[in-house]
This record gives sequence, C-alpha cells and structure tokens, in this order.
Amino acid sequence: MSKFQHDVMLRVVKILNVLMIELPFAACWFLYYSHQTYANLAWKGHFAILGLFFILYIALGKVYDAFWMSMQRVSELVYGQILGAMATDGILYIVICLMSAKLCNLLPGIAAIVGQLVMAAIWASCAHKWYYTTFPPQKTAVVYDVRHGMEKLINEYGLSQKYDVQVTLSVSECLADLSILDGMEAVFVSGVHSHERNIILKHCVGKGINMFVIPRVGDVIMSGAWPMHMFHLPMLRVGRYMASPEFLLVKRAMDIVISLVALIILSPLFLITAIAVKSDGGPAFYKQVRLTKDGKQFEILKFRSMRVDAEKDGVARLSTGDKDDRITKVGHIIRACRLDELPQLLNILKGDLSVVGPRPERPEIAAQYCEEMPEFALRLQAKAGLTGYAQVYGKYNTTPYDKLQMDLMYIAHPSLIEDLKIMLATVKILFMPESTEGVAEGATTAMGGGKH
Repeated sequence: MSKFQHDVMLRVVKILNVLMIELPFAACWFLYYSHQTYANLAWKGHFAILGLFFILYIALGKVYDAFWMSMQRVSELVYGQILGAMATDGILYIVICLMSAKLCNLLPGIAAIVGQLVMAAIWASCAHKWYYTTFPPQKTAVVYDVRHGMEKLINEYGLSQKYDVQVTLSVSECLADLSILDGMEAVFVSGVHSHERNIILKHCVGKGINMFVIPRVGDVIMSGAWPMHMFHLPMLRVGRYMASPEFLLVKRAMDIVISLVALIILSPLFLITAIAVKSDGGPAFYKQVRLTKDGKQFEILKFRSMRVDAEKDGVARLSTGDKDDRITKVGHIIRACRLDELPQLLNILKGDLSVVGPRPERPEIAAQYCEEMPEFALRLQAKAGLTGYAQVYGKYNTTPYDKLQMDLMYIAHPSLIEDLKIMLATVKILFMPESTEGVAEGATTAMGGGKH
C-alpha cells in the first residue's frame, strides 16, 4: 500500500471519529439548545453551529492527541477525545448562552458528554483494532551509539505492534555495511553523532526508509536556525533566544491577563487550600530560590506540601514522589491535584515567571546538572514558566538531558500558537499519575545521553 493510500484511509477514519463525537452534541442542540436562542435559526444557522463544533474539535483533538491511533493506547485515545470534546462543548456552551442571553441548563450538555464518551470508546477500540489489522508492523532497525535501549522503549510504550525491531546494531556496525538497512521500513537512530548520522540519513532517504532521530543538543539548537542568503550562498543564522519584541510584548500581556483572571476565579480554592495546609501548625506558603532568564534568582511561591524541617540539613534534594516521607498528608492531596502550584500565579503577575517556559530550577540542583552537562545552562535563555514543553511531553522523572532538549525545542521556536497549545495540553497531564512520579535519590546527576 502506498503512503498516499495509507494517509487517505487514516483521514477517513479520523473524520468518522469527528462525526461520531459530534452526533451527541447535534442531538443535544436540535432537541434542546436550538429552542433556547432568542432568534429562530434557519438551516444556515444550524450548519454554522455544527460546523464550528467540527472545526474546534479537530483543532483541540490534535492538541490532546485524540486521533493518533497508531501511537496511542485505546485508553489514551479515549482520554484525549473526551478532553477535546469537553473543551469544544464548553466553548459552544458559552456561544449558546450568548445567543440565548441567559445561562442555559447544563444537564443536556452533560448528557451529550456521556454520549461522546460512549462514542469515543467505540471508535477508539474499533479504530485501534482496524489499524493494526490493516497495517502490519513495519520492519525496523535500531542504530545506537551512546544511547542504548530504544528497542526496550518501543515495547514499553506498546509500539511493538507498529514497529517490528528485526535488527539492533551499533553505528560502527551499521556504517561498515549500510546494506543491512535495505528492506527496512523504519530506522531509529539513537545518540549518534551528526557526521555518522548524516551518512545513514542519506542512505535511508535514497532507499525510501523512514528515519526517526533522537537529536543531540546541537541538533535542537540548529532546528531554530533562520534561513537566509549571503554571498550568493544559502546560510543558517543561529543565535541565542531570538523572540521578536512584538512576541515578548504580547506574551507578557497574556501572562498578566491569564494570571489575574485565574487568581479571581480560583480565589475560593486558594483560601481553602491555604487553611488546609496551615492546619498542621506550619506556614501556608513556602518560598524557594529559583533561576529564571539569564540566571536571575527569584523566590518562587508555593503552598507548602512538606514538613517544615524537610531540608533541615541544608541539602537541596528533589522529591522522590509519593514515597517521599517528607510530604505531609495534605501535601499528598494538593500535589496530586497540582494545587501546590497555585501561588505561582502571583509570580507570573509580578513578572518573575511566564505562564509557559522552561520550569525554574534551584541554583544548587542546576549547579549539579551543569557539572556533568554544561549545556544545561542554555535553558536560561528564556524566562521560566509555570508549565512548559518538558512538563507536557515528558514525565516528572524524565532525565535532565531529555528535559533540556525539550526545553531547547521550545526556545528554538518561540510562538504564541505553541504557547497556547502547551497551555491547553497542560490540562491533559493534570490527571495522569506518571506526570507526578518522583526521581530516585541521587538522580540529580543522571544523564539522558546514556542508557534508558
């Protein structure tokens, strides 16, 4: 089957998902909400409402990986679709309330969400089974240098149905006989230096083999290069964080508006959490020195989730997760719900933090990272954030090297659209247990360039 046929079939199945998710909303609209508006809508008005749902759900579904049937488990597909559907329903509910000039009954909308959950489960199960029945696993090779274990990750993430790893070899073995890759449909290149990697890349492109590359720090920096012409030659300009003044101005304005609105809306929750934390006799808030743009230090504000004497010996330690005996009973609850992060809205309003950016690290921990990985300081090119690329697409215990690369990918491509996507995608990780896992003791110097 050609790639064109493959892509067309996938798009048809994905459009079917959009129509199935829209069906409960359409029933809810025609049976109830359309009668609540202050104007009788003609067929064009109904078409506009349904069309708006269609477009919004596709856009938000992509943010939450709702259609990625080839890479996601069934449960992950359902989770992404429900998040996308609920966000779309919420926006349409606001539109309907404005059209009705009143707050409309939420019950029909809740019924629609239940119907969408059923539709998501049916589609995800059927689409997942259809995909792996229709498209057999791709013959795959793994080429590694300093980073081992890619074949284990493929199995760990349930992708053995998509990639059948038939060959695992070192880069020296691969370069000695590139014909080993002939007949493969996919090649994963892990931790290989650019010179050797480019030889493999040219061979794969020439043979029509898909190649997946785990980049090194230099590759990520180069990805943000600005193409230009000079001396009648093609050139790439690379420098530090190259965000435009307009971008930074709008980003700061968004930070102020978002933090203010969030503080107003969440003020009751803010007060309840503060009282609960203070119930053990200690202070409600916890201040800690962190690093932001260009190494500037500031005091980050959090609700206290650990005992008052958690670091009485003066040694900075990362949390080891739920098993950390320094965490209080209330602390476990507010960490699970991310409520301990709420006071950072004040840091954003003040200007110490942005809503989106690399997470701020403690000076002592950053110094430990930099001893073995000097490139870690490159994270300080941009202002630190409440959420970030590494938080959305990684885990709490993702290695420092991999977090660095994720943060540098964000820094290399400053974009308000990317900021918005990260903000929306942050909702997805709030209820995912693996995003709050801790790190093992002594892992502050663990490197991502070695074994997984």
